[in-house]
Amino acid sequence: MIAPSETKPFGLADLQALIAKMYSSKDEARGVDGTFMWLMEEVGELAAALREGTKEELALEFADVLAWLATIANVTGVDLQAAVLKKYGNGCPGCGQMVCACGLSEKP
Repeated sequence: MIAPSETKPFGLADLQALIAKMYSSKDEARGVDGTFMWLMEEVGELAAALREGTKEELALEFADVLAWLATIANVTGVDLQAAVLKKYGNGCPGCGQMVCACGLSEKP
């Protein structure tokens, strides 16, 4: 495990590479459908942690959701970092502003 004082910046590309290194053969064998079901299970666990979990439990569930999302991106060949920058790098996709000006009831 990496001690906090030894950590370097860690982005989406790093996450995808880490997950690919650790799990790629299993993930490819499971495929998108099986992997999506694991993601949904983790989203459910995150929902439970949001309602009644500790800060530590919540953090672990966020990590699990991100890891499974990275897994699906790897299996489908999507570069998460490039996708996020393309969609959100120039501001809100709804209003185009860097600080969203969309109404609260609007989904940008």
